[in-house]
Amino acid sequence: MITEPDWITTPVTADMLRGFLDVEATAHGLLPHRLPARARRQIPDDRLAVAEAQASGVRLSFRTRATTIELDTLPTKRVYRGFPPPADGVYDLLVEGRLAAQATVAGGRVRTITDMVTQSADVREGPAGTARFTDLPAGDKDVEIWLPHTEITELIALRTDAPVEPARDSGRRVWLHHGSSISHGSNAAHPTAIWPALAAAQGEAELVNLGFGGSALLDPFTARAMRDTPADLISVKLGINVVNGDVMRLRAFAPAVHGFLDTVREGHPTTPLLVVSPILCPVQEDTPGPLAPDFDGVTLRFKATGDPAERAAGRLTLNVIRDELARIVEQRTADDPNLHYLDGRDLYGETDYAEIPLPDEVHPDPAGHRRIGENFARLVFGDGGPFAAKTG
Repeated sequence: MITEPDWITTPVTADMLRGFLDVEATAHGLLPHRLPARARRQIPDDRLAVAEAQASGVRLSFRTRATTIELDTLPTKRVYRGFPPPADGVYDLLVEGRLAAQATVAGGRVRTITDMVTQSADVREGPAGTARFTDLPAGDKDVEIWLPHTEITELIALRTDAPVEPARDSGRRVWLHHGSSISHGSNAAHPTAIWPALAAAQGEAELVNLGFGGSALLDPFTARAMRDTPADLISVKLGINVVNGDVMRLRAFAPAVHGFLDTVREGHPTTPLLVVSPILCPVQEDTPGPLAPDFDGVTLRFKATGDPAERAAGRLTLNVIRDELARIVEQRTADDPNLHYLDGRDLYGETDYAEIPLPDEVHPDPAGHRRIGENFARLVFGDGGPFAAKTG
């Protein structure tokens, strides 16, 4: 006969969370945010408002000898009208840094996107649910529960069959990263399989992921959030959203990059700062945006709709962006020796595309995330890289 354990309920508080910048008390519980309240008040569209509330890289961290753990949450799931609903988001439970169990939470709120361009949506309320983890290793252990990277997750209650203690200080360096939907984790299989999480694990760093789907647009409020966030290592992966959103011309792009970096440097004057240009994306290498969805009833792909001839008038493409970012970093390094540049094609380039194509022509699949994460760890955290650990 299976008996229920003697549950111990522990309030979910901000000091149990990692990888977040702010929390909001809701009618249901605690909602982690990846931008602070001041920045959220300046967000101009629902795309970023939803993206920053999705919990990419956010995790609970604690120490316990529990072998059974339950986490009550209210998820908000995103569905695109006319497309099959995605699978429920995955909760990854790590024991001593290793993936030990996974769970999902059915139900929850459903946000149905009715227009992929404007991101207008209908919201249907739904019930909370429980992520349950059983048969965990006995004995005292450090536990992390990584929340679904593409769902908004309101945290309601944590139950365990043994007491919970605060997590120990890992002693690891904090890596603050900003990027687009690829950094956010689009098409990754589960939260610790997004490429920044994979790279952080290999580089033994504590990740704070400010990857926002569709919204790496050099927003000043994001730069200020990074300026004010403690970090030992900082990276910004820029360009793809500027091109596929067709939001700037070259004249505006260069000063915006300088301004973004200037703001980050106000709070982190000597921290290693890495600027990363876009990975290979053949549909936008030499064709300006905007990007448009191309759905044949079975497969969603994206296509660029701009005119390559307009590059001469300042329209941006990925190759134009890479050249400009390399120029800006080279110019600034004369006064900033801790600023570095990485061509995104070194993370995922032509050889990688031939081996692991982009399923929708923009976002990598799970194997692509692994490739990018491994390459980033080798080139950036590895020997001689800008984030290499100093010895001696």
